[in-house]
This record gives sequence, structure tokens and C-alpha cells, in this order.
Amino acid sequence: MSCRKTQLGTAAYVLAILSATFAAAADWPQWRGPERNGISQEKGLAREWPSDGPRLVWQIKDAGGGYSTPAVVGQRLYTLGNHGNDDEFVQARNVADGQPIWTQHIGRVGLPDQQPNFPGSRSTTTVDGQYLYALGSDGDIVCLETATGKEKWHKNVQTDFGGKPGMWAYSESPLVDGNVLICSPGGSEATIIALDKMTGKPIWKCASPEADEAGYASAIATPIGGMKQYIQFLGKGLVGVDATTGQLLWRYTNTSKGSAANIPTPVVEASFVYSATGQGAGGLVDVKNENGAFDAAQVYLSAKLPNQIGGSIKLGDYLYGTTRAAIECVDFKTGDVKWSERGVAAGSLCYADGNLYLHGENGEVALVEASPEGYHERGRFTPPDAPEHGGMQKAWAYPVVANGRLYIRDLEHLWCYDVSAARAGSK
Repeated sequence: MSCRKTQLGTAAYVLAILSATFAAAADWPQWRGPERNGISQEKGLAREWPSDGPRLVWQIKDAGGGYSTPAVVGQRLYTLGNHGNDDEFVQARNVADGQPIWTQHIGRVGLPDQQPNFPGSRSTTTVDGQYLYALGSDGDIVCLETATGKEKWHKNVQTDFGGKPGMWAYSESPLVDGNVLICSPGGSEATIIALDKMTGKPIWKCASPEADEAGYASAIATPIGGMKQYIQFLGKGLVGVDATTGQLLWRYTNTSKGSAANIPTPVVEASFVYSATGQGAGGLVDVKNENGAFDAAQVYLSAKLPNQIGGSIKLGDYLYGTTRAAIECVDFKTGDVKWSERGVAAGSLCYADGNLYLHGENGEVALVEASPEGYHERGRFTPPDAPEHGGMQKAWAYPVVANGRLYIRDLEHLWCYDVSAARAGSK
């Protein structure tokens, strides 16, 4: 992979990427939570739910189209949405009642004639102090003031960086790492790019020799082999990139073979990286550094492991996620399935205070104990007045737990539930 670095000094850049700060642990400021791993450190949540589910605080039916997951910081909630194909927007709402505070148009809906047809907003905003960052489905990437929605800068990764999206448009949630913003335009000019988060100016551009289209996953930052890396699942495979220079360090393609859509964000523990696709398989690699040469050695690969759009979570020694037919608990290092249960079947999930929160593609929401000893469901319900899904469309938005509340999104609908143990009277 070739790369081109701008004149921002390497030393300054290294200091910048080491200084990332996000909101308090009880907030959910970005895609998959504070650490991008689907895990919240929040405590004091209900251990089980009544038969009809936790208390509904509010619901709205005008969040706009699409599949964006909320980001929640303090008393505000931020989402992307769209009205038709000409207006994709970022919106701030009040967590107390769900009412809008401001709305900012960012662009058009990308590739509205995609087939199968699921046009609409997709990404989750990344909230970083007084600014937030969002990537629209047509490639519009923006920096907005969280207080007002006022635009600080605006780029388009297709027109400005020669980006090439997949057939279902851009879905990535941008990564803020210190003073750097990471996103994946795809294509031959800037497959992955680092921008100065305050100006939008390029720090480095990396062009894949494979000219990967953008995938649908979101990048994560992690140290591997004595080097900070950005791990991303591109259109043709999983890659690791030097965070300082953008140099490609390694590539792994077995989990993406036969896949038209590489969607789940990778799961990382030390030098081990798990990736999966619904049309391919789930697999683990051990990334090794031999005298500066990196190699991703396959540990296991199986189509029977968690591989659905809703991603996976690693807790202790175990990986939790869903297949098309079940929720599974898997030994992370060996791939051995500890248990498999139908539950809500394929779905997305997050974790907080001992339990997994699952949003099934069928619209159901479940609370499941996160234990390798067996499947223990602690509650299940279906949100009221849920929208109808046309064709192959399903409930794909991830659940969010923040400050004692559970947020569920399904197209224009957004529900807020009280899952605090104190307010629910649970122990």
C-alpha cells in the first residue's frame, strides 16, 4: 500500500493520537460505545425485566429514515436520518423527551437505486467534546458544533479523495483518535485516510494496491506488535495500517471470500483479531511482527460462528454474537462453541452490567445474561407501534445503553426505556 504524508510533523502527530478524550463511561459517544467494542462500564442496571419489558420513557416516529444508531452524551442524543433521497441530516435531540434541538442538512442519500434496495442514512455520529463528526451515505463527511449544529468543515470523500463506495453506499462511523479523524473512502487514491479533525485537511492518504471499495465496517485503533494500528474491514478484506504513516502492514481475506458486504466491526484482543461476514465465515487471526514484517496467521475459520450484521462482543475469554439462526457464546481463542440458543436469532447487541442487550432483526429486544455457563434470558419484549419493513429490509440498528436508559432505533422510530435498577425497583 502506498501512502502520502502531508507536512504535519510526525512527532506532533504521534502526540495527537495519544491524547484522545471522550465523554464519561455512562455516555455512549460513538459507534459501539466509549471503546468501540460494544461494552459499557455502567453499573446499577436492572438484572431482569417485567414480562412487558422495561418502562417506556418516550418514543418518537419522526427520526427520519435509515439505520443510524444514536450517540448519547449528557442530556443530548445525536442521530443521522433522511427525508427522501435529497435530505440526509444530523439531528440533536433532548434525552428527557426525545424532542429535537437542532437539525443540520449534510447531503443527499447515497446510491438510492441500490439493489437490494435499502437507501438511507447509516452511520453513527462521533461526539468529541464541543464537536461531532458524521459520514453521510453519499460520502459527505462533516464536523459540526454539538451546541448548535453549525458546520465547521465539510468534505466529500468521493469528490475530494476519489472514494469508491460499495453498492449499499457509505456506512462507516468515523473514528476520532486524538487530533486525527480516520475514515475509509475506498478506491485507488485514498482507500483509508487520516484527516486533521479541526480542519478536515489530509494528514496521510493510503491507496490499496487492491483498490478496495469501502466496506461497511468502522475502523478501530489498537496496539499490535509494538505499533499503534488502525484495523479496518475493507471491501476485499481485513487490513492493519500503521497509525502514524498509513502504511499497510498486513491483510487477511479468508473471512470475506464470497461476501458482497463486509459489515461487522472487527473484535480485537492483544494481537488477536476476529472478523466475520454473513455470506462468508467467522475467523480469528494472530497478527505477528517479525523484525518489522507483519503477518496475520489464521487461528480458526468457520461459517458456524457469529457472523451477522449485528457484530460480536468479547467478554473475558468468550465471544458473544449471532448467526442467522441463534445467539452463541464462543471460546475466543479456539472457536469452540460453548452454547447456542435460538433467542431473538440474528440481531445486534451491546453489553452493560452483566447482561447482553439484543435487538433482533425481527424487531424483538432481549436481555440475556452474559455467561459462558449457558443461555439465561432475563426479559424480552417488542417495542410498540414498530414500523413495517418492506422486501428484505429488517431492524438493523444497534441498541445503545447510556445513563440508565436503553435506546432502540428502527427506521423513523426511536424508543427510550428506563433500565436503571433503582428506578425499576430491581436488584
